[in-house]
Amino acid sequence: MTIVGWLQIAIVLFAVLAAAAPLGGYIARVMAGERTLLSPVLAPVERAFYAAMGVDPRREQGWRGYTLAMLAFSAAGFFSLYALQRLQAVLPLNPQGFDGVAPDLAFNTSLSFVTNTNWQNYSGETTMGNLVQMLGLTTHNFVSAATGLAVAFAVVRAFARSEAATLGNFWADLTRGTLYLLLPMAVVTALVMVALGVPQTLAGSVDAATLEGAKQALAIGPVASQEAIKELGTNGGGFFNANSAHPFEDPSVWTLMLQIWALLVIPVATVFAFGRAIGRPAEGRALLAAMGVVLLLGTAVVYGAECFGDPIVHALGVGAAGGNMEGKEVRFGQALSALFTAATTGTSTGAVATMHDSLTPLGGLVPLFNMLLGCITPGGVGSGLYGILVLAVVAVFVAGLMVGRTPEYLGKRIEAREMKLAMLAVLIYPPLVLGFTAASLLLKTGLDSLNNAGPHGLSEVLYAYASTTANNGSAFAGLNGNTPWFNTSLGIAMMLGRFAYLVPVLALAGSLAAKKKAPASAGTFPTDGPLFVGLLLGVIAILYLLQYFPALALGPVVEHFSMIAGQTY
Repeated sequence: MTIVGWLQIAIVLFAVLAAAAPLGGYIARVMAGERTLLSPVLAPVERAFYAAMGVDPRREQGWRGYTLAMLAFSAAGFFSLYALQRLQAVLPLNPQGFDGVAPDLAFNTSLSFVTNTNWQNYSGETTMGNLVQMLGLTTHNFVSAATGLAVAFAVVRAFARSEAATLGNFWADLTRGTLYLLLPMAVVTALVMVALGVPQTLAGSVDAATLEGAKQALAIGPVASQEAIKELGTNGGGFFNANSAHPFEDPSVWTLMLQIWALLVIPVATVFAFGRAIGRPAEGRALLAAMGVVLLLGTAVVYGAECFGDPIVHALGVGAAGGNMEGKEVRFGQALSALFTAATTGTSTGAVATMHDSLTPLGGLVPLFNMLLGCITPGGVGSGLYGILVLAVVAVFVAGLMVGRTPEYLGKRIEAREMKLAMLAVLIYPPLVLGFTAASLLLKTGLDSLNNAGPHGLSEVLYAYASTTANNGSAFAGLNGNTPWFNTSLGIAMMLGRFAYLVPVLALAGSLAAKKKAPASAGTFPTDGPLFVGLLLGVIAILYLLQYFPALALGPVVEHFSMIAGQTY
């Protein structure tokens, strides 16, 4: 590790915080339906959308109506995207002449983009035509992120309101998040990327002359527009198979820094928006502090592990000059590669600029653990906020048990119903991740997809289900996921990881909104200071380590020590 490396990391994170604070205020105004600088231009467009949908944005929904609207919209998105892929061969804007996508892969990809996962069991440049890339995948990059933001603000309103029967209007929240936030930011970011050398064209390929004088066709297309929303919407699906390691997606260190900034800025800003919306900015800063601690620790572990290098080389006593550079781009270096790895899995982005399968065992442990946490540090667009709020509810309940008081959070009493719903959401992930991992390692079709045996093979399968269940989408590249078993089971994991989590979260929001908001008293546990931050971090560590430590011990931890022991003996 070097001072220059840490300086690079500090510059990016400072840029994120500098932009996120004012952006948080803007997001709070947008989601409240207040007037903004863009309103004179976009308000007529917004009204036209409502008229076309037959929606009255002033008519709010209870948690059941909000949930049904969200599920209906997502189902419509799934079927339309599935149809686009299957009919690709007869649709326009397919200059490459690609065939329709196979049924199991289309099922997986449709669920992937509808759930904001963007897991890709295919190579983008050899599978998807321009129409599917733009109308299908890029569209869902916007609306799936906006769906997460909408749900987050439904939860925010539950804490902000007292004895309320409604959480807002899903269609209005979806429209405002897309129109006023994601679309303008994506346009500006895409233009900056084009200026920095990222392609943006409807052409299918371009011919290049090799050093030997031969001609080579290079896949190309509307890359910049998809890259911008891929990061801003914490989506992660790359135009090319190599994702952000591809020189067309990420031509320089400047575009890499821009991408890291883009994937972090809205999740961080949403936490600031939470504090503003409830009228208590310090509460948002406390949640952000807990998120930041995990992000910085993860970055430090990856950076340190990769700079230290391969344990086998050190076991031989010859050192590892330069550390581990396998799977990394020389133009990015280890510091920014480490930050990108921690940030893309601490959010639900899932983009990769470094091949995670090539990380050292301890380096690979960090992105795996980030996803087992549910990608909440700082999380995806909206999903990070409602994820950390669920854990905050659990944390204050634990605090109440320790001091013998009825727990409260932001003036709302946390009772049996709220805890049941919070734990139902939290406990959705372990059966999916551990259950599907166990099944894959017992079935021949699962074992046949592994390129590595032993603990690393276990890590690859565990990583796949952790990634899809947490709606992240990154992968250990050693696993061949494009099989009927993995396409189907990973698709189910994505679907349940998104919607089986959101339903109890919205039910929790409905229960909290109906409660009377009590003023703070002398006995109220403060939730805006270091004590609460420490309690929240402790709950996160204990809750998730208890669930996943055996699996992690059999995967990356055993791999680390076996690499040393195998050479020593």
